[in-house]
Amino acid sequence: MRKVNKINIPSLEKARLRNKESLTYIYSHSIDDELKSKFEGKKFFIRTYGCQANVRDEEVMAGILSSIGMERTENKSETSVAILNTCAVRENAEDKVYGEIGEFKALKNKNKDLVLCICGCMIEQSHIIDFILSTYPFVDIMFGTHNIQDLAILLKEYIKKEEIIIDVESKVGDIYEELPSKRNSSFKAFVNISYGCNKFCTYCIVPYTRGKERSRKMEDILKECKELVDLNYQEITLLGQNVDSYGNDLNDGSTFAKLLEEVAKLGIPRLRFLTSYPSDFKDEVIDVIRKYPNIMKYLHLPIQSGSDEVLKMMGRRYDSKQYLALVDRIKAKIPEMAFSTDIIVGFPNETYEQFLDTIKVSEIVGYTSAFTFIYSPRKGTPAARLKDNVTYEEKVKRFKELVKSLEVSFDEKAKEMVGKTYECLVEGPSKKNSDILAGYTENMKTVLFKGDTCLIGKIVKVKILESHLYSLVGEVIYE
Repeated sequence: MRKVNKINIPSLEKARLRNKESLTYIYSHSIDDELKSKFEGKKFFIRTYGCQANVRDEEVMAGILSSIGMERTENKSETSVAILNTCAVRENAEDKVYGEIGEFKALKNKNKDLVLCICGCMIEQSHIIDFILSTYPFVDIMFGTHNIQDLAILLKEYIKKEEIIIDVESKVGDIYEELPSKRNSSFKAFVNISYGCNKFCTYCIVPYTRGKERSRKMEDILKECKELVDLNYQEITLLGQNVDSYGNDLNDGSTFAKLLEEVAKLGIPRLRFLTSYPSDFKDEVIDVIRKYPNIMKYLHLPIQSGSDEVLKMMGRRYDSKQYLALVDRIKAKIPEMAFSTDIIVGFPNETYEQFLDTIKVSEIVGYTSAFTFIYSPRKGTPAARLKDNVTYEEKVKRFKELVKSLEVSFDEKAKEMVGKTYECLVEGPSKKNSDILAGYTENMKTVLFKGDTCLIGKIVKVKILESHLYSLVGEVIYE
C-alpha cells in the first residue's frame, strides 16, 4: 500500500467544541503556475451528493479547477481529476458513494494519471476514512468541508509525492471570501450566508461535519448578490444550516431579517432561503417576507416529528404547540404562504401513538411538499447509542402511512392551482420528454408545458390545466 500523508485527521471530540474565538475572514486565493502547466486543458469530473450547501461547495471546487485551466466533463473515462463530494446525513447516501468509488477502480487501472478525490461530510468522520483506506486503496486524496479552498494545494502535494493525502480539519472554521466559482446555472444561484450549526440535534451529524455557526459579513453577502443581479440571475437562494441564527456571532446588529430585506431591495426577481429553525424564526422575518413581492411565499420549516416526547429526545428546541403557533402567525399575515418540511419516521423507541402525532400536525399545517426519511443512525451522535425497540419493518410501514397521508394534502393543494395562472421559472427540458419544458412555481410545484427552448432561464406566466400529485400540466400565457 502507498504511504499515507495524514496532514490533518478528523476528530469528533474537536468538532464538538464551540469556543468564542473570533473568526478569520480571508480575502485572497492564488494559483501556482506550476500546477496550471500540469493540468491546463485537462478534464475534471465532480459528483455531488446531498444538500444545497454541498452544491455550493461543488461550484467553488469547479471554480478552483477551472482557474488552473481545466474543463468540466461528465465522462469519467476522460477525466484527469475526479471528485466525489459526499453527504453523511443518511446511510443510503453513503452507500451510493461507496458504489461510485468502486466504479473508479477500473478507470484508475486504465489511467494511472487519474487523481481520485473524496471530500465532503462523510470524510469528516475518522471511521469512514479508515474504511476507505482499507477497502479502496486507489483513492488518492481525502479532504473535509473546511479544506475545500486548499484543493489546488492538495493536488500539487499529491503530484510531488504520489502519496495518499488526508487533510480533514476538525476546527471552528475560517471564512474564505472571493474564492473562484463556476456556477452550475446561469439564472439561479445559491449564496451562503453562514456555515455550520450549533444545535446538536441528537440524530444529526452536521454540527460535527460542518463546524460551529459562523456568519459571513453582510457587506460580502450583498456584494455577491449584487453581482448576480447584474448578471441577470432570476433567483437567489440564501443558504445556512440555520438561516435564522444569522448574525448572532457578528455582534454588529446584523440579523437575518435585516439581511433578507437588503437582498430583496437589490431587485432580484425571486428570493428564497434555506433552512429555518422553528424556535429561532422571528416575527420580523414574517414582516419582511410580506413586504417584498420578490421574496417567495414558500417556507421550508422542518418539524421532524409531531410528538413533543420525540422532539425532546431529538434535542429539538420547540414543541408541536410552538411550531403550530408559528405557522398560524405566518398564515395570519401571509395567507398564501406554502409550507414544506422535513420529517423523520422511526426515531429510536418512537411509539405508534407518537407517530400519529406527526400525522396530526401534518394535517393541520397542510404541507405542499415534504422530505420524509426513515431514521438512519449516525455514528458519534447521541441517538446512535440508543437501544431501539421498533423494528425496521414497522418503521417502513409507518413511513408508507405517512407518505400516504401527506399525499392527500399535496393533492388538495395541487388541485387548488388548476385554472389559475402562476409565474414559473423555466428550468429546461423535462427529464422524461425533451419536447416538453419544466419550470417551477413560487411554491416549488413543478409545471410541465410546451414552449420554445429560448424560454429556459426566464420567468413566464403559465396557466395550470391539469393537476397531478407531484407535477402539474400547464400552458404558457403570452401577453
